Amino acid sequence: MEFVNKEYFLLLLLLIPYLIWYLLHRKTSEPTMRMSDTHAYQYAPKSLRVRLMWLPMLLRIIVFVLVVVILARPQTHSNWGSRTVEGIDIMLAMDVSTSMLAEDLKPNRIEAAKSVASEFISGRPDDNIGLTIFAGEAFTQCPMTTDHTSLINLLQNVRTDIAARGLIEDGTAIGMGLANAVSRLKDSKTKSKVVILLTDGSNNRGDISPLTAANIAKSLGIRVYTIAIGSKTMAPYPMQVAGTIQYVNMRADVDVKTLSEIASTADGQFYRATNTAELKKIYKDIDKLEKTKMDVKKFSKRYDVYQPFALAALIVFLLEILLRLTVFRRIP
Repeated sequence: MEFVNKEYFLLLLLLIPYLIWYLLHRKTSEPTMRMSDTHAYQYAPKSLRVRLMWLPMLLRIIVFVLVVVILARPQTHSNWGSRTVEGIDIMLAMDVSTSMLAEDLKPNRIEAAKSVASEFISGRPDDNIGLTIFAGEAFTQCPMTTDHTSLINLLQNVRTDIAARGLIEDGTAIGMGLANAVSRLKDSKTKSKVVILLTDGSNNRGDISPLTAANIAKSLGIRVYTIAIGSKTMAPYPMQVAGTIQYVNMRADVDVKTLSEIASTADGQFYRATNTAELKKIYKDIDKLEKTKMDVKKFSKRYDVYQPFALAALIVFLLEILLRLTVFRRIP
């Protein structure tokens, strides 16, 4: 814990004259009674109330100290820290074309892929992981990071309607998606660099062929794991017709041959996922990849933590008033 305004602690020096005044004033302020002889009261036991007459004064001091602490603005510790962890650099390349709305996986392909990928990310806290999304074009949704909370939030915000709304060209640019992910890994210093490419279609867009991108990955020491998602026959696909949703059966269009060649070229492995359970198993298999050491820097923000001190000061202040007006009340 740190204090922004440490100079306020100098106010604690005011307690010294207050204690001196209290000890001197107490002898003259307490009520007295004249008696001819006090010998009989010399060994009389003192009541608990008499023994605790100093308690209100102590509570006032505690309130003052807590107020000074609040004025000093306590904050949580905040600094850059470096540590060495075991991890690898991973780029997820995910197809977001409109065909990913097919519902052969529940609730649909894109949501199943996002859910399983989120579990995979959460299970690898020490890895640098980034996200590339592609349809007819490709771009980086999140660069590699160990801030997996932000990465998962960005992943959950991925939608297939960016192509339907014309924000990017629809289609399946596998080569562009892979090339984008590879470009994020090319300067990595780690021993293990991996791209996990997931798609449900065949390459039909883009200026870079999938095998060209795979060869680039191979030359940079990047392994590529490819996942073909979707059923092997027909899949229900939602279409808007006259303002309503109508389902049509869509034939599987995934290019298994090209995805296998990509994985073979880039020293990876090809997988086929026709349901969510198989997709989870695939990510568990990939989770067994070798790990390598890397340095990670973590940053924590500063947060004011005066609230507990303010609450304690209020409680002690009210307690002091209550005791002074009841148990320790003095009758002039």
